[in-house]
Amino acid sequence: MPRVAVAHGVVPGDVVRAAAVGSLVVGIVALGGVAGALFFLVLGGVLVPRLLRLPTVLDLCFGFSLLLAAWASQLGWYEAVPWLDLLMHAVCTGLIAAVGVIIMLRARMLEAGALPGRAKAGLVLTTTAVGALSAIVWELGEWAGHIYLHEGIDVGYPDTIADLAFGLFGSMLAGVALATKDQAWRRGRDS
Repeated sequence: MPRVAVAHGVVPGDVVRAAAVGSLVVGIVALGGVAGALFFLVLGGVLVPRLLRLPTVLDLCFGFSLLLAAWASQLGWYEAVPWLDLLMHAVCTGLIAAVGVIIMLRARMLEAGALPGRAKAGLVLTTTAVGALSAIVWELGEWAGHIYLHEGIDVGYPDTIADLAFGLFGSMLAGVALATKDQAWRRGRDS
């Protein structure tokens, strides 16, 4: 597995990471343990692009979407704007799938080469599968949170199926983006 190199100096995504630290503090102090746990997960997530030296745009989109999704949950935006939950499932799951596939490519668990036609299709399929698995794990986490932490965590058959469908769609779009984008994302920060 390749060595993980941490970028030196401040990069734009560090603003999002600072906001995640602040959100963690606010979550624990003002919103309670469930919010604190959620923002702790977000903080862990926003560190991944920094460790991988992902391109700036992917770093910012990934981190901002995770932070926005968490705050939308805590501020009741999903209840106020019902379609926002589905949009965030598509965006976040797609970005998580893209980052997961980039990790697999860099660790040489997958080979993309010059991406001829069949390899591009394979990359789309793999990204979609990684996103589907991520969406399933997320929904299992929501269910466990509802059962063991707080009844206010929204679960139910229609919600779960819709979340999975939009997560799958977002992952497929992320796979298409990875397959059609130039390969700079494989090398590291804005190479």
